Formats: sequence, structure tokens, C-alpha cells
Amino acid sequence: MVDIALDPNMYYLNMSAPETIHKAAQLGYEYVELSPRRDFHFWHHYPKADDRYIAELNQAVKDTGVKIRTLNPVFNWSAVDEQERQAQVRNWKRLLEIADQLDVRTITSEFSGDPNTPRQCEHQWYKSMFELVPTFEKYGIELNMEAHPYDFVELNDPAVEIVRGMNLDWVNYEYCCPHTFHLSDGAGDVERMLRYAGPKLKAVHVADVYNHKINDGNRYIINPPGVDARVHQHNEIGDGEVPWDELFATLRDMKFDGVLTVCMFGWIEKADEANVRMRERLEKEFSA
Repeated sequence: MVDIALDPNMYYLNMSAPETIHKAAQLGYEYVELSPRRDFHFWHHYPKADDRYIAELNQAVKDTGVKIRTLNPVFNWSAVDEQERQAQVRNWKRLLEIADQLDVRTITSEFSGDPNTPRQCEHQWYKSMFELVPTFEKYGIELNMEAHPYDFVELNDPAVEIVRGMNLDWVNYEYCCPHTFHLSDGAGDVERMLRYAGPKLKAVHVADVYNHKINDGNRYIINPPGVDARVHQHNEIGDGEVPWDELFATLRDMKFDGVLTVCMFGWIEKADEANVRMRERLEKEFSA
């Protein structure tokens, strides 16, 4: 049985974190995944949530019945600069303490680092992980890793292999649908990628995207040409080229029973309607 969660990112502009939990309840969600926001845990910065903030979140959970299923922090724990890496490990330790106070037992995160120094960043990621293993295990928190565009690892298969290298049953893989064409270098072979992850697949981020490499590669135009950057979107299902029938059929055949997080970004003007439609689609695809 899957858990369907909402990433309430599109509500962060106008709502506090506790208010987004109430919004999720209004939209019919039972779970949320709290992604980076400046007053909580922000990209590469020390978490800012204090005891009062955490109490407000716990009260919102109690009032609504919506559970914080996962947190989605992004810390550059693969930094080649050792001082920076140590600071990011410190960020992680505080984040895990906060997760425990919120009774969150699953974290989804990114490798970070730099695709121009992949080997050195991989060394640093493993170093950070082995330093953090005691803290993860102290709190009984599991970790799902995703490859993100411009991380030191951007392709599906190498990311799965790095996760396997930890050889820990609580370190697993998250497949991000709007990264499909970065994960596959434009191929979009979702069934093969999901099956390659196999039993390590514990989470899926759900949003659509267009293939930036199709035809002559000019679906997205970046200036100056050849700049070292990555482009992708997080659109509503159907507003893109992810092969959803194939993806959902593969997940059902694999008996996937992890968390599906709706994470559409950038369409605040239609957030409510789109998030409801996406929840309803997932419930239809994965109803018992």
C-alpha cells in the first residue's frame, strides 16, 4: 500500500509551515513531505526550526491528522572543500534531531556536490555518510537518495549503485519523475530504470516534464549556448512527456509500497486544483 504525500512548496510563499499542513488536509492528503523553506531547513544552511516552531508543526499534525511523512533537506555533504563538508554534516545532525522531534522516520535527500568533480564528491559523500550513520541509527531514521540535475551523480544507474555501496538496508533510492530525462540522458526508459533500482526503490517524486534532449535539443534554450547549467520542470501530470502508463504499470508490477510525493512547482495560480487532480490520479492508479 503506497502513501501519497503532498510537497506543499507552492504554498510556502503565502503560508507558514503549519498552515501548509492544514492546506494539505483541505486538499484531501493524509501525508506531507516538507521540502526546503528558509525558516525551517533551507538549501545548504543550518536548520532554523526551534522548539516553538517544532511544537507548532506537531500541533498542526494533531489538529489535522495529516502526518509529516518525510522531510526533503538539501545539504552539500559532498563538498570537496572539507570545511564546507563538515558544516553540512553539522546541518544534517540538527536536521535529524528535528526529524525525531516531529516523529519523522524517513528522509529523502540529494547527493549534491559538483558534476565536474564526480570522483572527489563521491569520496566526500561516503565520508559524510559514515560519519552520520550513528545519528541516523540512533533515531531510527531511514534515508532515500535521489540523483538531481547538477549533482555529482545525475544518472539513474550510477546513483542506484552508490546507494547499494552503503550496504545498509535503511539507505535506499528515490526516483524523481521530473528528472526522468536527466536520469536517462534523454532516453526516458522509465521501466528499465525503475527495475534497475529494484528493491532499493522506496520513494517516487511525482510531476511531469518535457524532454530537454529531444529532436535538436532546443526545447529549452539557455544563454549563453553551452553554459554549465541544467534545466527541468515540475509540471502537472499530462503537461510533459513522462510515460505515465508505463511508469505506473511498472510500479504496480514491482509491488511498490513506498511513498509517492506530489511535487509540482511553479504553478501557484492553479495549485489547489492541480494538486487535487494529481492526488486523485495516484489514488486511481494505486487503489487496493
